[in-house]
Amino acid sequence: MTLIKSISGIRGTIGGKPGDNLTPIDTVKFAAAYGTWLKSYSKSDNLKVVVGRDARLSGEMIQNLVVSALVGLGIDVIDLGLSTTPTVEIAVPLEKANGGIILTASHNPKQWNALKLLNEKGEFLDAAEGATILEIAEKEDFDFSEVDDLGSIIKNDAYIDIHIDEVLELPLVDANTIRKAGFKVVVDGVNSTGGIAIPKLLESLGVEVIKLYCDPTGHFPHNPEPLKEHLGDICELVLKEKADFGIVVDPDVDRLAFISNDGEMFGEEYTLVACADYVLGKTPGNTVSNLSSTRALQDITLKHGGSYTAAAVGEVNVVAQMKAINAIIGGEGNGGIIYPQSHYGRDSLVGTALFLMLMAERGGTVSELRKSYPAYFMSKKKIQLTPELNVDEVLVQMAEKYREEKHSTIDGVKIDFANSWVHLRKSNTEPIIRIYTEAKTQSEADSLADRIIGEIREIAGI
Repeated sequence: MTLIKSISGIRGTIGGKPGDNLTPIDTVKFAAAYGTWLKSYSKSDNLKVVVGRDARLSGEMIQNLVVSALVGLGIDVIDLGLSTTPTVEIAVPLEKANGGIILTASHNPKQWNALKLLNEKGEFLDAAEGATILEIAEKEDFDFSEVDDLGSIIKNDAYIDIHIDEVLELPLVDANTIRKAGFKVVVDGVNSTGGIAIPKLLESLGVEVIKLYCDPTGHFPHNPEPLKEHLGDICELVLKEKADFGIVVDPDVDRLAFISNDGEMFGEEYTLVACADYVLGKTPGNTVSNLSSTRALQDITLKHGGSYTAAAVGEVNVVAQMKAINAIIGGEGNGGIIYPQSHYGRDSLVGTALFLMLMAERGGTVSELRKSYPAYFMSKKKIQLTPELNVDEVLVQMAEKYREEKHSTIDGVKIDFANSWVHLRKSNTEPIIRIYTEAKTQSEADSLADRIIGEIREIAGI
């Protein structure tokens, strides 16, 4: 497995040879590169970095390596231990830290881990900053501290509770309204830190919680990407328990999916649509999602009198666009909710609270809510890459093939047809080409995806 270095951080599988996988040597090298960059970027002699991790099996090892590398550079570390991505993001400014590192490979299977890097605002680094860190790592241009100048480690395991308090204090979240609704909810925490954070949040809101895979052992009971084909157990349990709905998060709790009361997927794409519907109903404004997200967000935004903008895929790109147009809410169609009233990061705790408020105020069932939204169907497929495949050339040829159609090349190639669209792009986190399509029926979306995959294979000779 090739080690993947990108603006999303550094990501790879555990074990193997340095440079090919995320080995201890690669981990230390990249952590040291980040710390070295931070010293130059912050222009401060007393640096502080927040570090937290999800529950995956390699997490403690990777965290010890990262923390030790930072301490060796003379940087103080606030060690949150088991945490979530959004929790680390809110901790950075609250601690007045200079940056943060989240140790998680998000939705990737258990053999993967990664370092995700934050600035002093608790937001992801931009492409230029990420490129500088990669250069430092490549040159191994490190200058470690002498013994009297080593950093210190401060452990703080209170931040999930602090994060929950922050959510409860949001103006659009009213605990009494949710408590009165008397919800019963099943939670699948995929045996990671969502199994700690989401039930705690729900219980603080008076929700009856049925826990499924909420023990943070890192032994994922199913593929941790919250897609329909991985979620049979919670769908069954929602029906068995006669629950109002189910909640599924990925291992680092920045992706949020709901299961309707009928045991069917609410649709990960519609998580943002529902949360935006609630927020825009209270505070009208503009929205942003990425090019791979459903058209339904645009429809809902226009209904509430706002305007919608599409950004390149990647949280940092969506956040930049949200700031540019002063968006009231935004995110990504993978269940990522970004609500600036809280912070500029995908946050499943915030998304859960907003969804509970929507359901408490609107009444009815989750399946009825889903039927009230514009009906679009999406196909999400991928082609595994080989070292010989020139992906950029393939994308250029696909753009040329469809040059007469409305299309965008700001992030891969997106082709907009009258009643459907397809988005082709190289993943930042896996060695694949993603092929996302959306249409008015599932069969149309699947057929379009299969047709495009065939055309790619023909162009690439695979």
